[in-house]
Amino acid sequence: MQKRAFAARRQQLTPFRVMDVLDAAVRLEAAGRDLIRLEAGQPRFPLPAPVADAARDAINRANLYTAALGLADLRAAIAQLYEIRYGITLNPARVIVTTGSSAALMMLCDLLLNPGDSMLLPDPGYPCNANFVRRCNAEVIRVPVSASHSYQLRAEDIERHWQVNTVGAIVASPSNPTGDVLSSAALQDLADRVRAKGGYLIVDEIYHGLNYTAEGDVSALNVCDDAFVINSFSKYFGLPGWRLGWMVVPESAIAPLEVMAQNFFISPPHIAQQVALAVLTPAALEIYEARRELFRARRDFLAPALDNLGFGIHRNPSGAFYIYADVSAFTDDSESFCWRVLNEAGVAVTPGSDFGTNGANTHVRLSYTEDLSRLEVAVDRLATFLGKCREV
Repeated sequence: MQKRAFAARRQQLTPFRVMDVLDAAVRLEAAGRDLIRLEAGQPRFPLPAPVADAARDAINRANLYTAALGLADLRAAIAQLYEIRYGITLNPARVIVTTGSSAALMMLCDLLLNPGDSMLLPDPGYPCNANFVRRCNAEVIRVPVSASHSYQLRAEDIERHWQVNTVGAIVASPSNPTGDVLSSAALQDLADRVRAKGGYLIVDEIYHGLNYTAEGDVSALNVCDDAFVINSFSKYFGLPGWRLGWMVVPESAIAPLEVMAQNFFISPPHIAQQVALAVLTPAALEIYEARRELFRARRDFLAPALDNLGFGIHRNPSGAFYIYADVSAFTDDSESFCWRVLNEAGVAVTPGSDFGTNGANTHVRLSYTEDLSRLEVAVDRLATFLGKCREV
């Protein structure tokens, strides 16, 4: 008897193309190729000394299942971070530690979406969000966003695109792939419009701490206490491989999310949670703040350098560590362009097709997580590559 086919919903899922590029880059490096890795959003700094000490100590401890929502000490430390960073007094019970921010996004979609519902997402935007929505047999409503409006959803977009079956919107500030930031006024307008529709606002804040604007970081919780806010130890804190994140949720959501966490993950990794406690100490935070200024310097070098090469830089990114560059001067096939740049120039970048359909074929994302000297080499390699293309 012929086996049944795999579940049909699998066919709705789109590839995570940055991981395809990352895998190819790893294989090329293993074969001895020198590559400059600008494809993935993972900082390449070593662990700060106090964090490395905590990691070594954690290895020698018993690493057991913790409470499904995370270590009580860590949840309290995260709540204290909101007091220090945003002036928000937060009940630690509302902090849910997760196995990376992806687990948080997945659980929130499971919590909020029924089959047939829909969710508003900016286009371009983080690609996995659409797949988390589709996983619930719900509809993705992609809202085209542009450089003229900071590549962010606006209150007008909520009004224009909201449908009878829409339950909410997912936004990010700073955003991926563009690095743009929602101001406090823009966050307030979004929150007010979503609340007026009776919907939920999910705000991805995983790049908080990497903000180069005068206003600085503003949490959605500063303007909307009932928002679902997601964060991570992967970006500002530089722990991508430790797979640890968190979310802050309304008190009414704690109990159902705890049941999900118990069943889906049992608990976040104990060893990663022990390391995260060291990440949130004053000594470590001082190091992370210094690193933020290094990211700013890299941005200030790379954006004008790419512009000089003919890349379209329509907005200087306000945060994160990404530049979303227009390559229409060179190609109308961003995927093919990225594979050529990888194989011929030895520079790994991500195609715009990873982030939606709006201008996707004429944009690429570059992550300035390599140090400045390597970015200078990347620009030289890109200049040589583009010169050869023009000669053909």
